[in-house]
Parts: sequence; C-alpha cells; structure tokens
Amino acid sequence: MKQAKNDNNSTYSKTHKKLIITEKPSVAQEFARILGVSGRNDGYIENSDYVITWCVGHLVEMVYPEVYDEKYKKWKLEDLPFLPKEYKYDVIPAVSKQYDVVHKMLHREDIDTVYWAGDAGKEGQTIEENIRMYGGVREGMKELRVWIDSQTEEEIKRGIREAKPMSDYANLGKSGIMRTIEDYAMGINFSRAMSVKYGNLLNDAAGTRSYTAIAVGRVMTCVLGMVVIRER
Repeated sequence: MKQAKNDNNSTYSKTHKKLIITEKPSVAQEFARILGVSGRNDGYIENSDYVITWCVGHLVEMVYPEVYDEKYKKWKLEDLPFLPKEYKYDVIPAVSKQYDVVHKMLHREDIDTVYWAGDAGKEGQTIEENIRMYGGVREGMKELRVWIDSQTEEEIKRGIREAKPMSDYANLGKSGIMRTIEDYAMGINFSRAMSVKYGNLLNDAAGTRSYTAIAVGRVMTCVLGMVVIRER
C-alpha cells in the first residue's frame, strides 16, 4: 500500500499540545470558539494548548483499476471481476492541500495527543481510519475518539473530557472499511459489466450518439428501483 511521506518537523518545541481533527471546517470553528482557540493559520487553528484542523469529508479514497494496471482503462468483460488482493488508496486530488495539513499535524513532535472528532457514526469513523491507514500517526502519540451527539458547548466539552481510546472503535472502523470495499467492488464491476453489455443498446434507445456509462451502486441502484416501481 502506498504510504504518504512522514513529515516530522523537529523545529517545534515539545510543549505537549492537543490536536483535534474534525470532519468539517464548520465543526472545527465551533471547537475553536468553545475552547478559546483563535490563532488562525492556513488549514488549522492554533494556540499554546490546542491545534485544531479538519477534513473536508473524505481526504483519502480507493484508487481506480487503471492505477493497478493501465489495461483496465479499457472496459472489457474478460477483465471482470476486478478484485485485487490488496486495495490501494491515495489522497483525493481536490483536497490534497488539506490532507497535507492534517498529515503534518499528525507527525508534529510537540503534539502528544490527537482527538479524532469526526461525525459520530460509521462514515465518520471510516474517514478517520483511512487517514490513519494511509499516512500513519507519529509513534508515541496518544489517540482518542470524541463521540458527540451535537455541537453545543456542553456536549463538545463532555466529548473531549470523556474521549475513549481510538482502539475502542476498531471494529466500527473495520466495518466501515469493509463497506467501502463492498461499494467499490460493486460499483466498479457491475458498472463496467452493464456498460459493456448494454451501453450501446441503451444509448441507441435514447437516441444519443455519445456513449454513456451505466452507473451501478449500492444506494443509487436501490433508489432508481424505487423510482421505477413508483412510476409503474
């Protein structure tokens, strides 16, 4: 699996700051307001006690088949199913700048504890696990999980105070990763199979000259089925 470069910065003094990583910038702003952190920088907020940064939803994702082998750029039935023994990940290009900020903070020597404060749920946990798996965390850094139901001052302070070890959420993280793999495998394989087999037929019926892929997915296909049933 490709790993991001470890970007340790030895220029920081060892003051044992606390790092908080939220799922969205707006949530980070709430944490900063409640904790009195106002030193705004590019991609993070910092004072003498806390460093607060954020994701923008997913920062790391599974790569497309052609990254494994260029032959997969051309969709062929004989290349399916595509089920690699080891799935590869990479940083999403559109949010690479923010990923670099998060990665750098996770390897700073003056930070001794990271509070993972993504949304309370499987998807929020998956976002965090992908970052940990891809770029790692500085050895010796304590990892805690903030689990809150709202963004009120009382709830945020409680979440930090009662944060549990990240390892307590390992099974939830594994479940989220497996769901991601399932979605990826279903989308890649069924979309390609349906497009190769029925794409031209569908385009001819629609009277269009341009080729349009047939998208298949765990959620979108179910919703499409509901729409069809209702229309019928």
